[in-house]
Amino acid sequence: MVACGKKKQPEKTSSAAQATVVDVIVARYSNVVNTVEANGTVIANEFVELRPEVSGRLTYLNVPEGKYIEAGTVIARVNDADLQAQLNKTKVQLQLAEKTEERLRTLLDINGVNQADYDAALNAVNGFKADIAYTQAMIDKTVVRAPFSGTVGLRQVSPGAFVNNTSILATMQQLNQLKIDFTLPEQYGNLVRTGGTVEVELDGPQAARRKASIIAIEPQANTVTRNLKVRAVIGADGKTNPGAFVKVYVGAGASNKAILIPTNAIIPDDKNKQVVLVKNGKASFVSVQTGLRQSSNVAVTKGMQEGDTLVVNGVLFAQPNAAVKVRQVKSLEQLVDSTATGTGGSKN
Repeated sequence: MVACGKKKQPEKTSSAAQATVVDVIVARYSNVVNTVEANGTVIANEFVELRPEVSGRLTYLNVPEGKYIEAGTVIARVNDADLQAQLNKTKVQLQLAEKTEERLRTLLDINGVNQADYDAALNAVNGFKADIAYTQAMIDKTVVRAPFSGTVGLRQVSPGAFVNNTSILATMQQLNQLKIDFTLPEQYGNLVRTGGTVEVELDGPQAARRKASIIAIEPQANTVTRNLKVRAVIGADGKTNPGAFVKVYVGAGASNKAILIPTNAIIPDDKNKQVVLVKNGKASFVSVQTGLRQSSNVAVTKGMQEGDTLVVNGVLFAQPNAAVKVRQVKSLEQLVDSTATGTGGSKN
């Protein structure tokens, strides 16, 4: 009995004495700018991987790396000697068949041959013409031409190489105008429309925002991320390359006043989002609803009131209805500055 008493006494003392040390901010209403930031990728107006349609050895290769070429320019030729021989053979057979058809047609006019013999000769002529058309189509497939006017990329093969329809000779892109593909949560779908504009900022130290015009919106949201895919067009400036990362800013104007809180103060849950408030010296977990997001803050539309004391550092250590000790009362601006300089966080 004495030993049991010694074990229980320290537990009561530690639980009563411990209090989680936290930093807090006092909730205030602010004007929330109705602008959504999204990530996007620059793509070329037209892009293609140049591949041969048939297998064979390259007998001609003309890939002007990094140069602009016109549509229809011959890029490569695959060995077509067998097809050319087959074409010449069929042409000789066609000449003989046409002469036979002419003789039988003359005899048919004077009833010197029956209709069946003439029809067979005529069918032979048409068959050889079809064979010539087929062989010519196969010969055309041995020639790789530029499908549009644009800039050729780096050469991937050498002359004389054996290629097939999976071999990439080079890439080709049309850079007279560029496209921006970005995704947007479906809840902000009302902010974009075909013909509307967005602001695009290249990822860089001295990037300036440019206007881009929305040309299309994917009608179906992604079933996994619930995001909409949007495509916009931006003029080429010679400084932007396809594949580059950009930030896209959608929407403009100020919304109604709302309470802004740091995004890291929110505790995500399966069904709702919670924050920790300090009430009467204890931690109180409250469910909230959020609205528009900024780079490091989010607007709370329901669940908080002006003047509430919100825990911003030490959130993970707080327990429901457990005692907390306020170390410092900060402002939202201080938290943004500390996050930008990398000095934020809790030392609990």
